[in-house]
Amino acid sequence: MQKLSVFDKLIVEVDRALRVVTGDLSLSTRPTPAADLPEAPLSPAEQQHVGGLMRINHAGEVCAQALYQGQALTAELKEVRQQMEVAAIEEWDHLAWCEQRLNELNSHTSYLNPVWYLGAFSIGAFAGFIGDRWSLAFVAETERQVVKHLEEHQARLPAQDQRSLAILTQMQIEEEVHGQTAKEAGAAEFPSLVQWAMSKVSKIMTTTSYYI
Repeated sequence: MQKLSVFDKLIVEVDRALRVVTGDLSLSTRPTPAADLPEAPLSPAEQQHVGGLMRINHAGEVCAQALYQGQALTAELKEVRQQMEVAAIEEWDHLAWCEQRLNELNSHTSYLNPVWYLGAFSIGAFAGFIGDRWSLAFVAETERQVVKHLEEHQARLPAQDQRSLAILTQMQIEEEVHGQTAKEAGAAEFPSLVQWAMSKVSKIMTTTSYYI
């Protein structure tokens, strides 16, 4: 098998970034968990609110894709790269599910997705460069915070919106597995200060993405 040059790898990453940011739903491997559930009536205010929540989750999946791709590019151990790639496939499904739901709600993805992708990719690549234990630590802490957001969003959904609930519930299950897998693979434990900083950055992203 021919080994890719640095330029080839760059082209591959640019292609992946464009697919993520532009919403290439064709790469999803599974149907949405909401496929068999009826659409419930939502008031204009409820529809706008759910759209904001799903936009946050979509932006989070954009960041997840970027984080995993950045890590896979620089991680040293083959086993870790494989784990990142498997998780990225599932995250791509999450990305597609969120975007499909946004379309159903006549809403839109975050206009700042290119910014989120670039930032998360840089963090992922740096984490992989400094060592697999720290790369996995980013995954574990990121997934912990993602699961927390998903739990909060499930509680904030209108009671009749079972389609959005089914999507977020399945995402939560799989995100918990990603985080646990990272821990079992040897993730380091971040100091509380780093966890706090990641939480603050996440807060900026989620607050902004709800509206933009």
